[in-house]
Amino acid sequence: MAHIIIIGASTGGMPAAYDIRAEVGPEHRITVLNQSELFSFVPSNPWVAVGWRDRSDVTFPIEPYLKKKNIDFIPMPVTEIKPDDNQVVLNDGTVLDYDYLVIATGPKLAFEEVEGLGPQGHTQSICTLPHAESAYEVWKEFVENPGPIVVGAVQGASCFGPAYEFAFIMDADLRKRKIRDKVPMTFVTSEPYIGHLGLGGVGDSKGMMESELRNKHIKWITNAKVSRVEAGKMFVTEHNAEGEPIKEHELPFAYSMMLPAFKGVDAVNNVGEDLVNPRGFVKVDEYQRNPKWHNIYAVGVCIAIPPVEATPVPTGTPKTGYMIESMVAAVAHNIKNDLESKPVDEKATWNAICLADMGDTGVAFVAMPQIPPRNTSWMKKGKWVHYAKVAFEKYFLSKMKRGSTEPIYEKYVLKALGITKLL
Repeated sequence: MAHIIIIGASTGGMPAAYDIRAEVGPEHRITVLNQSELFSFVPSNPWVAVGWRDRSDVTFPIEPYLKKKNIDFIPMPVTEIKPDDNQVVLNDGTVLDYDYLVIATGPKLAFEEVEGLGPQGHTQSICTLPHAESAYEVWKEFVENPGPIVVGAVQGASCFGPAYEFAFIMDADLRKRKIRDKVPMTFVTSEPYIGHLGLGGVGDSKGMMESELRNKHIKWITNAKVSRVEAGKMFVTEHNAEGEPIKEHELPFAYSMMLPAFKGVDAVNNVGEDLVNPRGFVKVDEYQRNPKWHNIYAVGVCIAIPPVEATPVPTGTPKTGYMIESMVAAVAHNIKNDLESKPVDEKATWNAICLADMGDTGVAFVAMPQIPPRNTSWMKKGKWVHYAKVAFEKYFLSKMKRGSTEPIYEKYVLKALGITKLL
């Protein structure tokens, strides 16, 4: 009997547990380790931060649902990985042996790289549920005494979609409250242009997103590097196409949400360069295995992917839901093959599908593959995208509770978009 340990129980780790169980059968042991007892649907965090959702809407307890699939669960963080010994060490000192390790930790949030950034500083975050809940508490105070908003993503960030979503969601919420006219808003981003998204743009994302920002009276600064944040003021350096500073901005704000850069979590990063790149992201081959330790796999935001292109201010590449789903399927299949002494042969299809909510409308992006040049680059806007994202939230939570291994993006999302022919 093999013991398969999965570190992380979010949008990569939970599906990985179910898919691996379905592939390897009941005779092997699977253990999921996670620092929280709750599964939280991270894409809902922008809604939580304005009070459109609460904790009960977007979470459920992990253990009873994993137990139904005969999967063990330990709600405790990992403090050390010993790949040469095939062991992980938990926060209480417990040592667990593994035959296969799947790293699905997500990122560490690098707020410390910008002075004054983050919930411990002067800006809000929607990266985690507690951060989003804290942001909502500040939002409730803000709407009683509105003022300027600064929103966006700092240098080194790789996940730009939620920043756009939150800007538009705040705009929609302020319009509902009939106080939008009291709130100047500026979008600050390290992207070289609006709609770059860390993907080099998708279709006419530049023109469409610029149009949406104009229509919503949101100003923007691109090629932006945030040097520091003080209470009520952000200091931003704007750069030209050659990466040279061209303008210094001092932006006052009464409310700010800025996405940070990501890096690998400490337990993973501390293993060293054979496992991770300089930012602490896990190195994987085309089969999602680490090149040195072939019994270590990784899925999701924690894996190393190079930027799609060099940009004047550093940006990263996002790991989107469809991409993560295909990574999970590949890992489950390849572990099964290895257990059966067969060659690993499943590769992830690194395509991008994004349903970006904009409060009362939305934009759908499809990039195949995610990194250009592409076979398909498609985008559409409409209210239907907003409703599609709401439906997707409900279906994904239902899927996780049911322990389903259905390929939700390919089977349902692309079908709902009417573009399955693009596959």
